[in-house]
Amino acid sequence: QVQLVESGGGLVQPGGSLRLSCAASRSIFGIKTMAWYRQAPGKQRELVAVIGSGMTNYPESVKGRFTISRDTAKNTVYLQMNSVKAEDTAVYYCYVSTLENSFWGQGTQVTVSS
Repeated sequence: QVQLVESGGGLVQPGGSLRLSCAASRSIFGIKTMAWYRQAPGKQRELVAVIGSGMTNYPESVKGRFTISRDTAKNTVYLQMNSVKAEDTAVYYCYVSTLENSFWGQGTQVTVSS
């Protein structure tokens, strides 16, 4: 079974930057998409970035501030978060889907506060 391990979360001031990483425990065959989701207290989990088939996509709430990238050789996906806001505070989860399976990480807390 593949495990996804996120890292890089923590406390950051408004306007600051943070880079999240998500590493897979082994190579994953047939990846369709890799993505980052987040869930704030009392809210539903929402998509914040997706990469796959040569494209990336972001919701309006993070477009221009967040960037998703991947390093296939390292089985890792990244989320660069710039100009963060208080409303970006949430637990961030990475997600990988293949033709037959999907995998979630355990989540990493991001807190934006002065």
